Amino acid sequence: MHHRPSVLRLAATLPLLLAMTACSAQGTPGASTAPAEPAAAAPEAASDAGAVATGQYRDLFAEAGYDAAAVEAKVEAAFAQLFHGDPRNQAVYYPSGSNDNGPKAYIHDVNSNDVRSEGMSYGMMIAVQLDRKAEFDAIWNWAMTHMYHADPKHPAHGYFAWSVRTDGTAIDQMPAPDGEEYFITALYFASARWGDGEGIYDYRAWADRILSDVLHREAITGPTSTAKKATAINLFDKDAKMVRFTPDLGNSAHTDASYHLPAFYEVWARVGPEADRAFWREAAQVSRDYFVRATHPETGLTPDYGNFDGTPWAAPWRAESADFRYDAWRTAMNWSMDWSWWRADPRQVELSNRLQGFFLRQGLDRYVSLYTLDGKPLGGGQTTGLVSMNATASLAADHPRSLEFVRELWKQPVPEGHHRYYDGMLYMMALLHCSGRYKAWLPEGTAN
Repeated sequence: MHHRPSVLRLAATLPLLLAMTACSAQGTPGASTAPAEPAAAAPEAASDAGAVATGQYRDLFAEAGYDAAAVEAKVEAAFAQLFHGDPRNQAVYYPSGSNDNGPKAYIHDVNSNDVRSEGMSYGMMIAVQLDRKAEFDAIWNWAMTHMYHADPKHPAHGYFAWSVRTDGTAIDQMPAPDGEEYFITALYFASARWGDGEGIYDYRAWADRILSDVLHREAITGPTSTAKKATAINLFDKDAKMVRFTPDLGNSAHTDASYHLPAFYEVWARVGPEADRAFWREAAQVSRDYFVRATHPETGLTPDYGNFDGTPWAAPWRAESADFRYDAWRTAMNWSMDWSWWRADPRQVELSNRLQGFFLRQGLDRYVSLYTLDGKPLGGGQTTGLVSMNATASLAADHPRSLEFVRELWKQPVPEGHHRYYDGMLYMMALLHCSGRYKAWLPEGTAN
């Protein structure tokens, strides 16, 4: 459903215009990759139809003047380093033996020294976008072997443990729903791009199975690695039509803006189990409405955790979850991908303009990573992860300085060292988004 542009655009644009006059123009890339137009030039006009319908995914790097060969080299170099670089300080992808299903590999959160469903599912999405079937299958095999709950009596049955050790032993057996969302969508894309195999490599069958559990699984009570007795339910609230923060019954009436992925729900509405397709179409629109409610009216920032009504949720164990922090960095990527792919909600243009206007006022080379929703800095320095996510917001932004965020991403080196996992995965996905290489791979005839 399309929404008419409203007075929100004026509210979003006024501070942005002030930022444009207050901030000096940023430098341009070096001569070998010099932009073909000034930094203040308007971005490419958006088509009325989304990229899934047209097959034309915006290449923001090209719009910013970078040579196609340089873009290709940058993407390939980032993948090579993060997946096959020095395991001591570069790689996050680690081969881990094999079993009857073939090779296994995990994505390592080096800083936390664990393996997370988030990173594993990101790794699969990156692999399918870059046509890297071997890495995709190895990650999926490890996830199914060490993270998936096949026991029908377990509270997390049908889901993936969100955190395990590198030897596969559980740290927390309960799921974080964004992992399931990315697993499901990556599997559908693998099915469309490579075809289905057998067993765990029957990609579409497994995507259908997990997606059905995500929506329909009944409550199960039993022991977990962190509780003697826990009750878990489905990952989506059927009444609110929203993804939960957790299926753990005690905290299930909350959400996380960065878990809202309407671009993926539109995919599920086309290729998922037919009986549920109408639900996913509605869920996509609910998430679009949620973005508008959850973003601050002046800064465009969202909280890490939220209530279903769009208000921030300060979790009892993490009061700072009501602020703009590490989870929330990703929210702009979610609404901008949705706009790029489906062009369903013009308010997403306003959201990107508002968010980028805030960071322009902070200063492109000075903004930090953590803020209260009304824009008070909380520290954290400037991180590659947030720079990457702010660049993806340019997929929806239409103000004259949006490509400066893309150029800031271009300047970033591939993350390495102790914090290379989260920064690195967000950086890699941003390179794919901003180069037009992050696509919805769908069976013939299902794009509309």
